[in-house]
Amino acid sequence: MTSEIDWRPSASLAQLQLRARVLARIRAFFAERNIMEVETPLLAEGGSTDPHLESFICRYRGPGAAEGRDLYLQTSPEFAMKRLLAAGSGPIFQIGKAFRNGEAGAHHNPEFTMLEWYRPGFDHLMLMTEVDTLVSVMLGTPAADRITYRELCQTQLGIDPHAVSVEQLRACVERHDIHTTNLSAGLDIDGWLALLFTHVLEPKLGQARPLFVYDYPPSQAMLAQVRPGSPPVAERFELYVKGMELANGFHELTDSIEQARRFAADLQRRNELGLPPVTVDRQLLAALAHGLPDCAGVALGIDRLLMCAAGVANLGATLAFPIK
Repeated sequence: MTSEIDWRPSASLAQLQLRARVLARIRAFFAERNIMEVETPLLAEGGSTDPHLESFICRYRGPGAAEGRDLYLQTSPEFAMKRLLAAGSGPIFQIGKAFRNGEAGAHHNPEFTMLEWYRPGFDHLMLMTEVDTLVSVMLGTPAADRITYRELCQTQLGIDPHAVSVEQLRACVERHDIHTTNLSAGLDIDGWLALLFTHVLEPKLGQARPLFVYDYPPSQAMLAQVRPGSPPVAERFELYVKGMELANGFHELTDSIEQARRFAADLQRRNELGLPPVTVDRQLLAALAHGLPDCAGVALGIDRLLMCAAGVANLGATLAFPIK
């Protein structure tokens, strides 16, 4: 019976050797820039309130919790790394595991490897340049193109994301023959924009050379600063390579009161969508109140980077043991 169980690794030995080389080169890249490697816990009392993310929840029982209490497997090391920044760490990076429930497919695995780094004194535009350098070193790609989120939507969809209605977005979706039977329930403007982005825009992005999309609508700021203007924009970016999102970065929000307001808005939205509540990370809010240095940070998917480096179409080809 045991002979029928598929115990062998999914990735080839050549892919595992490539992973080892890429990780070594990434560490060398940051060592050359005197950026300190750190490790933060995978388990935390607070989780991500983002309505689009589902955390794994574990049950801890022991000293301090005789009856047991829930802990979250981190969807990203961001909150803990910001606590290090607030404590005066200076520039830092981390290569570690992150976990997102409900995500499995050609570009997703519920457990994946994430590279995350933070640069005090940088804004999102400066960090984009450093991300571009790293990706070029790893993939041998030419310098990336850049386009704002607004320009992308205007040129490719014929809509202004800062002044569009749900009805206009629904009509745009219909023009692109997207079947919404199981997708449109409860969608707000950002939900419709995300639908168009993933189904219409994303497959085209970064095909000839990497592409940065930056300056998002304020409603999609997440943990980024919002720059006043006409219109105001969230200072965040995403990097696309051959139709796949590779990195997501922010000029980081440092205002603890605004961060608490965004967490509350996320929880309200989760309630409206019938999603379970999430315990807010109070230690992050306390760190922001203490004082987070002005900085930019980015998360980059190592497994997806390896897909690009190896020229494979499925994440499973880069992982020793993906979920099955």
